[in-house]
Amino acid sequence: MDSTLPIQYIKKAGITTCLFLFLWKANASEAIWRFDPELNKAYEWAINLHPEKANELLSRYKGNALHKIYVQTLNETLQILITEDHARFAGFDEQFKTRIKYLEGLSPSAETLFLQAEIHLQRGFCYLNLGQEVNAVLSIRKANQLVMDCQKKFPAFIPIKKTAGAIQVMVGAVPEKYQWFMNLLGLKGSVTTGQKLLTDLRNSPSSLSIEASILFFAVKGFLNQEFTEAAVGIRDCLKEQPENRLLLFMGVNMLIKDARSEEALQMIYRIDQQTQGLPMHYINYLRGEVLLQKGEYTRSIEAFKKFVDTYPSISFKKDSHFKIALNYWLLNDSRQAQFYFDKAKTTGSAKAEPDRYASYQLETGSLPNKKLSKVRFSTDGGYYKEANAVLQSITPTDLPSAKEQTEYYYRKARLAHGTGELSAAKLFYQQSIDMTKNNPWYFGANSALQLGYIAKEQKDFTNARRYFELALSFQKHEYKNSIDSKARTELELLTTTKAQS
Repeated sequence: MDSTLPIQYIKKAGITTCLFLFLWKANASEAIWRFDPELNKAYEWAINLHPEKANELLSRYKGNALHKIYVQTLNETLQILITEDHARFAGFDEQFKTRIKYLEGLSPSAETLFLQAEIHLQRGFCYLNLGQEVNAVLSIRKANQLVMDCQKKFPAFIPIKKTAGAIQVMVGAVPEKYQWFMNLLGLKGSVTTGQKLLTDLRNSPSSLSIEASILFFAVKGFLNQEFTEAAVGIRDCLKEQPENRLLLFMGVNMLIKDARSEEALQMIYRIDQQTQGLPMHYINYLRGEVLLQKGEYTRSIEAFKKFVDTYPSISFKKDSHFKIALNYWLLNDSRQAQFYFDKAKTTGSAKAEPDRYASYQLETGSLPNKKLSKVRFSTDGGYYKEANAVLQSITPTDLPSAKEQTEYYYRKARLAHGTGELSAAKLFYQQSIDMTKNNPWYFGANSALQLGYIAKEQKDFTNARRYFELALSFQKHEYKNSIDSKARTELELLTTTKAQS
């Protein structure tokens, strides 16, 4: 088996979360990491994605050397995670290694072990983002070893819970069939344990508690699928820092996932108004997604093309070309649609899940059903009235294949679920499961997952467990990794809830 698969999945499961893994905290009686006012300003510029302004202050700073190392490394890591710039990382990595060597030369302490673990973990995130899987494995493994050493020697040192929690969440989200690989590396994780560690940090009196909140809500959203709670949490954080570009970026992602794309679009406009700081090219990818959902196909094409032209990485390029083609297809421009479908086949890679899904669709060689596509995108964006109008216009002749007939019921389920018609949603989800059978379509697996969420919300934990296990049983579909991860996380949470009751 390809040993890079677990690492690729870690990247998918945790890539947006990893943008925020730069938190340390402590309680008042132990080591509370508080920046002095001068360094805190540099830290705020770094968090707000203004690396040049942060560097200007850091170059003059003569205070706490350990605090300065962390802010410097954070400032550089965020630039790599946002831009995926390979050339820039080469210089930064030399500085990372210099700092690690410096820390290793100091007398061992909770602080030096913690910082070494953080730098190794941040290097791992950078390597993952740049596709250097072997280096990523080695860095994350080293970070985990340092975490365990710090916890053993300094059990009262609270900041290490940040690093420990991050690793627990990341490794715990890896699909079960890849856990042997994690165990081979000495990496064991639990999303529940990780969340508990991060909650401890969030509730401690550190001046950086907002960082704990960002990470906490990132896990809530991307792993636990509790997007509404995550979006509300990020909005609360924005009340304190309304111009924070990282919080705005996080908010856009959560609102899109929560089918509130119109609100996400307004937040994107707020980011547009901030013309200084680190370029956020990925925001054009998200803009393209929202405009596609809204049915503004020409503007969506413009956004995706701008993303393709400016983003330095190959990630999401295949999916962007695929969605440019979809936009043209929905505009009834078959010639341009075919041109970009063909271009998508030879563009980018298929490592990120959107790129893998695009690759899967392209391999089928068939063009998508226009009406079902419109229903899908409108529902995903929360444009329910528009989705329902198209759905009502579909006739049996619009659904010539078994796959399209199955998707029809799946789309009805998603729309009913989004509008709160849970009885209808459950019926349509079950119909999707029955019609999927052993076919390599994700409709059945995700229907089972959604039925599990509904049962859990209704406190029907027995059926919730049954549906989550059913979701895992579907063997071949394009969203296998992410659906399995979500189902396994929920099963773990159900087990924890039962044990505590």
